[in-house]
Formats: sequence, C-alpha cells, structure tokens
Amino acid sequence: MKNFFCKLFDFAGQWSLPFGKPTNIFSAFLFAAALVWGLPAETKGAAGSANVEKLALEQDNPRFGKDSLECARNWSMYDEFMKHRAPGYAYKPWSYVFENCPMLTQNIYLHGVTIVRYMHDQEADPDKRKEWVDLLMSVFDQRIEYFGNEGFVLGRKATALYQLQPGNARELFDITQQSIELLGEASEAPVLQINFLAAVQLAEAGQLEEDSLVILFERNMEIVEHNLEQGRDEQFFQAASNILLSLFKPFGSCENLVRIFLPRFEASPTDLRQMNQIIGMLESGGCTDTELFYLATRQKHEQAPDAETAFSLGRMENSRGNFSEAIRYFQDAANRYALAEGGSQAVFRSYWLMAEISYRQLRQLVQAREYARKVHKATPTDGRPLIL
Repeated sequence: MKNFFCKLFDFAGQWSLPFGKPTNIFSAFLFAAALVWGLPAETKGAAGSANVEKLALEQDNPRFGKDSLECARNWSMYDEFMKHRAPGYAYKPWSYVFENCPMLTQNIYLHGVTIVRYMHDQEADPDKRKEWVDLLMSVFDQRIEYFGNEGFVLGRKATALYQLQPGNARELFDITQQSIELLGEASEAPVLQINFLAAVQLAEAGQLEEDSLVILFERNMEIVEHNLEQGRDEQFFQAASNILLSLFKPFGSCENLVRIFLPRFEASPTDLRQMNQIIGMLESGGCTDTELFYLATRQKHEQAPDAETAFSLGRMENSRGNFSEAIRYFQDAANRYALAEGGSQAVFRSYWLMAEISYRQLRQLVQAREYARKVHKATPTDGRPLIL
C-alpha cells in the first residue's frame, strides 16, 4: 500500500505542470489517482473501484491491448492534456496508446494528427522533422487498418503531407490517385487539386506523359462538375475548378481542349457556367477559330447577351463570309457599347467594321456611308471615316 501511495504522489508531481500548480497536494493526489486508475480527473469515490473492476473484465478485449489498465491510464492522461491544449505533454501517453491499444478509439488518430504535427513543428533538425512526417503518415495508415474508410482517410493523409512536403509529387500523386479511385464522385475538392498539381509536377519532370495528364484533367473536372451540379461544397469545388483550369492551360492544345469540352457542351448546351469556362479556356489557348468557340459564344449570347459576345460573333461571322450576320452582331454590339460609360472606342470599332463590310464586301455604298458617319460621330477627331 505504501508503494501505491508513493506512485500516486509521483504522478501528482509529474503531470500537474501543464495545468499550473494544484491548489493543494490533495487535488494533485486526486488527479494522479484518476490517471493511475484510468479515469477522468473529475471521477472520484466509489466510481473508481467500479471502473477498475470493469477494466479488469475487459482485460481480454483486444480494444484495450495486452494491459487494459495501462491503456486506460495513458488514454485518460493524454486526453486530459489535449483538453488543456498541451499536445507536447500528450505525446508520451498518446504514443503508448497508439502502439499498444490501436483499436481503443478512433480519437487516437484524430488527436494523433494534432499531436504529431505539433511535435514536427517544434523540431528544428530536418532529419528529425522527416521522422515526424513518417510517423504522421503511419497515423493515417493505422487508422485505415483498424477503422477502415480508406478512400476518405487517404485524402486526409494527402492533405496533411501536402502541407508539410508540397514538393513530394510522386507520393502525393500515388496517395490521391488511390483515394480518388476509391471515392469517385465523393472525392473532396482539395484532394482533386493536390492530385492534379502533383501530376503537373511529374509531367514537368518528364515522369508522366502529357496524354495521361489530359486524362486526369478530364476525370477530375468531371468529378468537380458533378459536385457543382449537386450543390455540394460549392465554394470549394468552384475554387478547385478554377485551379484545375489554370494548371491545365500550359498543356491545353486546341485539339485537346476541343476533345475534352465538345462532348460536355453537347451534353449541357445551356449550362452558362460551363459555357464561360469553355470560352475562357479556348480564348487563353488561342483557339478562337474553332467551331466549339463559335458555338459556345453564340449559345452564350442567346442566353446572356452582352456587347463583348456580340462583337466577337460579328468578327467570327465576318471571317466565315456571313457578312449580313456580321453586321447584325456588330450593330448589336454598338448599341450595347453606346450605353456603357467610356464605350466610345468600342462603338467606333463596331461601326468601322460595319462600314468596311458594307463598302468592300457587300458593295452597299449608301449603307457604308451611313455607317462611316456614325463612326465619325463616335470619334470626331479621327479622320479615317472621311477617307472611307
């Protein structure tokens, strides 16, 4: 019995520091007793005896490891430290639970991420920091081993690794690939972003073919678009869409872009968000002479007409030899630009092209003169309409 009380007082001295000094030795004694018996600090009296008996009965339960009392004691100990936001003190008892009673509770792994990240951040030695990263990865692996939910946990593992080692492209790619293959449309937005970013890094290093990159872009964008349609985490998936598009631009040849986006446009020709996406990608890729750009711009103008799309359609119809249609769109653009503040130069461009088409292509001299007058009215200081 004497040894038992000595042990209690040893624990009282060892573990009271993170919470400040106990108000008296008796309160420290009670707290230490709770830790030894594997009970929360506030548990007192007869409850201690009852719980010890319960833990003794659980001795053969694999959840509690080979020594149920040690598991419960260390579990209670690290849990109290975490409640008081002391992850540094929590590490040692948590480590015991992690290694000896891995099935005790899933909180071991939720707390473990916080504890190991804290220990990593406190470490200055690069080699030891790497060891902490390895331990953090094993926290996720062991969580999968004992509690499943592999696709989701792999996604969280990749996110944690990216925060600490963003340049570890191969491992990030492999982890996220496995997660996405398991979850499919249920994949989280950050996982899709990390996956494609890692793929781009591998492609730039010559470790991934560009054709594979195109396939990955298509797959990830399909998942993003599905979740946007479902209204799931819209803010995050919209951000993911923008990032994927930005990352893909350097690899997006006109042929690849048309191959990817034409089927989507044909499947949802009235999806305004998708139309803006297609138009933006084709414009940035210098693919404005493609049929898809023309179709998407025309459809957008029908649904949400504005001066820019009208002017763009006017130029495209002109290049196609549809001169009457070109004039119609340029007139629409001029009318809309005239209503906008500072739109005089845009009005000038629209009427100038109308005058050019009427004079040089349609040989409608009277109409050409009328448009030239409107050009001069828009910018009286420009003498070109008078020459025309």
